[in-house]
Amino acid sequence: MAALQRRGLQTRILSSEEEEKLKRGQALVSDFKQQKLEKEAQKNWDLFYKRNSTNFFKDRHWTTREFEELRSCREQNPLYNTERCKVFQCDLTKDDLLEHVTPESVDVVTLIFVLSAVHPDKMHLVLQNIYKVLKPGKSVLFRDYGLYDHAMLRFKAGSKLGENFYVRQDGTRSYFFTDEFLARLFLDTGYEEEVNEYVFRETVNKKEGLCVPRVFLQSKFRKSQKTPAPVTPDLGHES
Repeated sequence: MAALQRRGLQTRILSSEEEEKLKRGQALVSDFKQQKLEKEAQKNWDLFYKRNSTNFFKDRHWTTREFEELRSCREQNPLYNTERCKVFQCDLTKDDLLEHVTPESVDVVTLIFVLSAVHPDKMHLVLQNIYKVLKPGKSVLFRDYGLYDHAMLRFKAGSKLGENFYVRQDGTRSYFFTDEFLARLFLDTGYEEEVNEYVFRETVNKKEGLCVPRVFLQSKFRKSQKTPAPVTPDLGHES
């Protein structure tokens, strides 16, 4: 088993079979079911983490290779101090981070396979929330599913919620990003683009004749030194 990786600024080119499969799965899940999934999103993810607490998550050693900003954050670093770490749970689309974190006090924010689980209509709320606690000139480090990733092509008919947005059998949802969509999302919230590119990985098993094409979007967006704060979102009320 071998993994090959490259980077690029263009989306992956689909085969004719893959294009046909996507065309067959264009029917959207009903509005009633979509509203139910949104209402039960937290419950579905809680159940996911409960089922996969010991057999799903692995140490992400690649993060320090891909993001140099994180190299001083590893636990073995002598500067690591547990007394300075504050662990808390929140819903970034509703809960105000300022209740836990001092304004403009954070040096780096990681959004690694986080934003894809949020409904596209609420992603800007996450970025606005983070903006308030990030220091001017500091960055958000992003990595998540890219358009035409293998996971996207595996969804069966009846799983599509919207453009590039799908639901798994367990009720958890996933969005697959294009670089244009992500850039617009960050820039409209007041960030500046540093890096925004696709990462293409192929897991190849020659013996089995297997090739799994993975597509991720890896990016860095910086809070400007002199950018006015964006409009504060209403994080506590829904109509």
